[in-house]
Amino acid sequence: MSQEFDNSNNYGNNLDFMPAESWRILRIMSEFVESFDRMGNARQLHVSVFGSARTPKDSKYYNEAVEVGKQLVNAGYGVITGGGPGIMEAASKGAFEAGGRSVGLNIELPMEQYPNPYQNESLSFRYFFVRKVCFLKYSSAVVVFPGGFGTLDEFSEVLTMVQTGKINMIPIIFVGSEFWSGLVSWFKQQLVDDGMISPGDMDLFKVVDTAEEAVSYLEECHRYSKRSSVK
Repeated sequence: MSQEFDNSNNYGNNLDFMPAESWRILRIMSEFVESFDRMGNARQLHVSVFGSARTPKDSKYYNEAVEVGKQLVNAGYGVITGGGPGIMEAASKGAFEAGGRSVGLNIELPMEQYPNPYQNESLSFRYFFVRKVCFLKYSSAVVVFPGGFGTLDEFSEVLTMVQTGKINMIPIIFVGSEFWSGLVSWFKQQLVDDGMISPGDMDLFKVVDTAEEAVSYLEECHRYSKRSSVK
């Protein structure tokens, strides 16, 4: 005996589903509008700093991220982070204590994420993809400290957007050669050797060990970009 589909129930479920999806679209639009409105008023270049929310305060990477925040402000940049603890807090702290602009793009999560106190401008996001658009749209460079899945997701997005020409070329700087060496080796031995990326794609990022190296490389990239644009 064949089963019969209850079309009335299926149709009813679709009706229940549609209004929720429509409202979700409006919520997504509102996040784009608010973030673009608030970030679009900036009168300086900003640098995004990515890294783990779990980095302890006694970590060498935490201390280096504080220094990155300070040196970026001293070089005339504003600092954008995810607004949470760990590396995000460290970079925000450095920028805040140096008297610069510290922007936190906070994400609503059931655990780990809470706004750090070193933000003089804070935005809240429900959706990761809206938040990532905001990071990319308003960043003139990206500094990446050691982190987990979230950090990998963020810097992979940036690398992909630069590689495919969807955003302008910006400096992408990894801090911590000891931490990143295994991944960089895998890029070379697997992705390049197997033809998954081009050898030149390895030049899309720079690996350094200190805040001084990171900011120095960033400034040199921007000076070169200005010289090139004049020609």
